[in-house]
Amino acid sequence: MPHDPDPPPAKKFKPGSVFFRLEKNKPGMLLPRKGNNNVTTPIDVQRKRLPIYQAKPQLVYQLRQLNNAIVIGETGSGKTTQIPQYLYECGTGRQGIIAITQPRRVAAISLAGRVAEERRTQLGKLVGYTVRFEDVTSSETKLKFMTDGMLLREAIGDPLLLRYTVVVLDEAHERTVHTDVLFGVVKTAQRRRREINKVPLKVIVMSATMDVDLFSEYFNKSPVLYLEGRQHPIQIYYTKQPQPDYLQGALVSVFQIHQEAPPSHDILVFMTGQEEIEALARTCRDIAKHLPDGCGPMVVIPLYASLPPAQQLRVFHPAPKGHRKVILATNIAETSVTISGIKYVIDTGMVKAKRFNPDSGLEVLAVQRVSKAQAWQRAGRAGREDSGFCYPSLCFTKCVGSEHVLFIPEAVRAAVEQLELLGAVEKKEEQVLLTSLGKKMANFPLEPRYAKTILLSPDYSCCEEILSIVSLLSVDSVLYNPPARRDEVHAARRKFTSSEGDHMTLLSIYRAFKKVSGNKEWCRENFVNSRNMSLVKEVQAQLREICLKLNMKLESCGADTGKVRRCLAHGMFINTAELQPDGTYLALDTHQTVAIHPSSVLFQSKPAYVIFNELLHTSRCYMRDLCLVDPDWLLDTASEYFVRKLHLTKS
Repeated sequence: MPHDPDPPPAKKFKPGSVFFRLEKNKPGMLLPRKGNNNVTTPIDVQRKRLPIYQAKPQLVYQLRQLNNAIVIGETGSGKTTQIPQYLYECGTGRQGIIAITQPRRVAAISLAGRVAEERRTQLGKLVGYTVRFEDVTSSETKLKFMTDGMLLREAIGDPLLLRYTVVVLDEAHERTVHTDVLFGVVKTAQRRRREINKVPLKVIVMSATMDVDLFSEYFNKSPVLYLEGRQHPIQIYYTKQPQPDYLQGALVSVFQIHQEAPPSHDILVFMTGQEEIEALARTCRDIAKHLPDGCGPMVVIPLYASLPPAQQLRVFHPAPKGHRKVILATNIAETSVTISGIKYVIDTGMVKAKRFNPDSGLEVLAVQRVSKAQAWQRAGRAGREDSGFCYPSLCFTKCVGSEHVLFIPEAVRAAVEQLELLGAVEKKEEQVLLTSLGKKMANFPLEPRYAKTILLSPDYSCCEEILSIVSLLSVDSVLYNPPARRDEVHAARRKFTSSEGDHMTLLSIYRAFKKVSGNKEWCRENFVNSRNMSLVKEVQAQLREICLKLNMKLESCGADTGKVRRCLAHGMFINTAELQPDGTYLALDTHQTVAIHPSSVLFQSKPAYVIFNELLHTSRCYMRDLCLVDPDWLLDTASEYFVRKLHLTKS
């Protein structure tokens, strides 16, 4: 595939910006990290060799003087791990906690572990982290990594965020709903603390790339601090012509590199999901068997969230001598993960991500183009330990002119409507107020529909079952489905399959898992992800604690799963679909044509009414995680809503 080495687009610097131009390290200057070979660089030496270390005195001086700052630094410069430590070392914010927010839980956990290692402290003491259903902090914690959603939850009980003296909003370019709302919460807390003479709150916004003017203007015309330079250079090659088939383009690039580059140079390919990854892995392995003698052997390793832990860890193991490692990964490898040996990054330019559609009021999982910021993050994976090369998709480099920007007013309007339907809020004059039910729902770190379902469960004497199901839906997939062993998977799952749908099937598997006390051999035999199942138990325990604080009655309905389905219908009625005469389904809330996903246990059947967890957009719009429901239950739940919807669909 021909490539044209165009330079990346030039940055537009804000007038009055402060620059710290960092000298790039010479090739070979950084000693290998632990895991590359037998040589290990001491932690303090590694820190001093990060590009950001050269600017430490000037950077610390600027950050101490400013109440707000925007920090732009290239991927690999060291900003995320070092700036919180610099602030702590110079005494800034020591009277409280320095919070560092991340959009993803895996980033918050791994970064906290790395910084704890650098501080030579046990994780959970000076350095800790808080993510949903997991709190590894103590009264000693001063550097706290957390997901943006967790800081938002804290703001519900403490709008002024008085525990914190510095909030570092990292990866600001991600622009999720949580981050956008968090910006407003933090800005308000900062202003209110100043008005009532409380300890000032310092806010630092960080990213590798973003619209600095927009963020600077929002945070009171904050100065922008640029960290120019990265630890290792990355050469980026763009295709001369658009690639109509990004999978074919990725395949061609892999074997072009494989035939030309030294075998010690490993390749990381970014793809959208398990199905694509497994299909391309099979193709790569087949082609590799028939290459000329001059081409060395290739080790192809998939990496996606539902893989068992042991298989995920394979990406960090060095390939056998003379073999090239080719990693096919989702965006799980996009940030905060350093895989030793990666010299080449091939970016398909696509990602499978959840997106809230304010018109339909539904969160949809769909394949979409990456933003500029994501593409630069991906390219940065090639320059973590040595100079590298990146082959990005044309859809980013030539076509996309700006980041995807969330249209907040429309999204908020749709969200309020859904909360009204759930009974969580009510409108009084021009205000939207939490109801007593809404206040109870806010106690749960869950989506509103799940919180309401739990609160309804005592009415159906099935609280234990609902807690199990909600916990199963709140973690990454507990089921592992290797395509090469499809028949074995079906045979193992058959004994758990319920004609009532996926929720009851998952509940059956979880009950069996608990019965064998989480035996790992049982998990392997039944293609169950033991780590995720263990996390389900932890999530369930925390949700049970919240229920007890709310004086809820924790009962089990035993074998009467009809009560469970009725409760699910009452809590998740917005996601209802009705079978149509032509055999398709219609989502009642949006009148959108949908289909049952092939992975569902209901795929071969045609129930009249189902509720579903999410929609997945590929070639069609699929419903995933389905449960059989009775239309009478739906009418009991929200009679006016369903009479209106059913009438509209039948007219």
